[in-house]
Amino acid sequence: MPHIALARRFRPFAIVVVLCGGLFWGRIAPAQNSSPTPNPQGAKTNSAPASNAQPPSDNAEVSTQDSPATFKVRVNLVLVRVVVRDGKGNIVPNLRREDFQLFDNHKPQAISSFSADTPESQAAKSISAATSSGEVAVPTPEATEVAAQVKKMPQRFVAVMFDDVHLSMDDAMFVRTATTKLFSALAASDRVGIFSSSGQFVQQFTADREVLNKSLLKIQPHSPTGGALAHECPDVSYYQADLIQNGHDDQALAVAAEDAVQCAFQGNEVELPAARNVAEVVSSRVLSLGDQATEFAYRHMEDVMRQLAQMPGQRVMVFVSPGFIPTTLWSQTHDLIDRANHAGIVINTIDARGLYTSDVLGDIADRPTDSLKVRGYKGTYRVAAQFAQNQVMEQLAYGTGGTFFHNRNDVDEGLREAAAAAPLSYSLGFSPQNLKVDGSFHSIVVKMTNKQRYSIQARNGYYAPKSIRDPAEAAKQEIREAIFSQEELHDVPIELQTQFFKTDAVSARLSVLTRFDLKGIHFRKADGRNRDSLTIATAIFDENGNYVTGGEKLVEMKLLDTTYERLSRSGLTLKSSYEVKPGSYMVRLVVRDGEGAQMAARNGAVTIPN
Repeated sequence: MPHIALARRFRPFAIVVVLCGGLFWGRIAPAQNSSPTPNPQGAKTNSAPASNAQPPSDNAEVSTQDSPATFKVRVNLVLVRVVVRDGKGNIVPNLRREDFQLFDNHKPQAISSFSADTPESQAAKSISAATSSGEVAVPTPEATEVAAQVKKMPQRFVAVMFDDVHLSMDDAMFVRTATTKLFSALAASDRVGIFSSSGQFVQQFTADREVLNKSLLKIQPHSPTGGALAHECPDVSYYQADLIQNGHDDQALAVAAEDAVQCAFQGNEVELPAARNVAEVVSSRVLSLGDQATEFAYRHMEDVMRQLAQMPGQRVMVFVSPGFIPTTLWSQTHDLIDRANHAGIVINTIDARGLYTSDVLGDIADRPTDSLKVRGYKGTYRVAAQFAQNQVMEQLAYGTGGTFFHNRNDVDEGLREAAAAAPLSYSLGFSPQNLKVDGSFHSIVVKMTNKQRYSIQARNGYYAPKSIRDPAEAAKQEIREAIFSQEELHDVPIELQTQFFKTDAVSARLSVLTRFDLKGIHFRKADGRNRDSLTIATAIFDENGNYVTGGEKLVEMKLLDTTYERLSRSGLTLKSSYEVKPGSYMVRLVVRDGEGAQMAARNGAVTIPN
């Protein structure tokens, strides 16, 4: 007698996306022994294993194959995460789509998608009701056990990323000590991973506090420039180099040239063009190396976000950094915000400098020969740079519904708050009309319809694409977002069951059964048949949220009227089976309907005893 767990939901859910059958980054293999389960009314099926599936014949009413199918894809959808606070700083709840106005380059936009996300709603999305089989949902001992296992499965994944590319040693030691206090506040369903922007260190997601604490000791500065900017002559900061090279600031160049006279020419008489040439060369080098460090940090942030997006639960990134200046790389900042919003990742940022005062004079021992005039200008640049470093941290947090913790010494408290469940936020989506593919920046402004005096936290804009997005690649991205989510969708009425059989002491066969209620599926009538195609994607995760196995298959239906009427009463069930080891697993099921442009997603859990 197999062990059975059933998760059932028949509720409507509106969605603007229908995906394309594809591979989950090439990691999900075809389902093993995946075949339709004949229904009680005897509907015709093709029960051949998925690996041997043949293209459906013209006479087959229900058949399966592992070929991808093309579906409609969301086009140019821009997501804006919004947090609204009243005059006392409290989050404003219960807002609706009509309470917001959204402007793209001062032009009003229609809000095509809207949702309100709270810690409670996010948790609810990740848990399916576990009931026994049958029309009446009566709890059984097996169902109660499954429900308990679901609640123990990982619900929130926190990626703590240390920006060791820009961290000083003092900052690194400060934040390491503060982070140890974070782990004591972890819930049983929390998983934390530790990453670095240099890519030098990775600790995968775990709930083991001892492992996490030991991992912190490996966080230390790793500049990709290798100290190439130390003792440069003249002493040009990245901020000043940006003014010279990108801002064409004559004053900043004159200050660097005067500095060059003192350090490169020892104060001797020198032609001004020669000194300016030295300053130009050095500022170009400083800017190039600084951009290289920022590119390095961005690239590894993308890697961490890509991995975090695969985790089946709430996703939070905590970015710990002293900040940096992106200058010409702002478009990459907005790309990260786009990636986070589409993957449901909230980014909270922590200023690793803590409570600091502006360093006007710097270290006077570095350049004793600098004139008071040069020191004065450098102090001005230093203060401006320290302010500019906050901007990218603020944008990453505010653009994703997160919080920017800065100018405070209680970094440990900031980290605890940053790793907690995200506060209530609203997701507004719009599709820009007649968007030019020119890479230009578009400003975004969000306002309240009834002019309340609320403070609104949202991203300040986005960059238009520089090229037309490949539909096939866009579709693959969409399916990745769906399968590695825990949100339940209800466009298509389905039920999820799991069964397992112990094959021996160390292995088992886990079967995932998908039951369709055909009355809620849109069919197209052609040639006397009721036609539709369904793509069924399954992913199985272990108790730490790591992907274990899964599969995808296409179901082609060409039902005669008599068969359609019969299946409308009885439903259609299909089964996919996988070889796993004993343990606790979360099952993610995603179904896409070709004709009706609809999607359904369910979560389930199963524990296979040793």
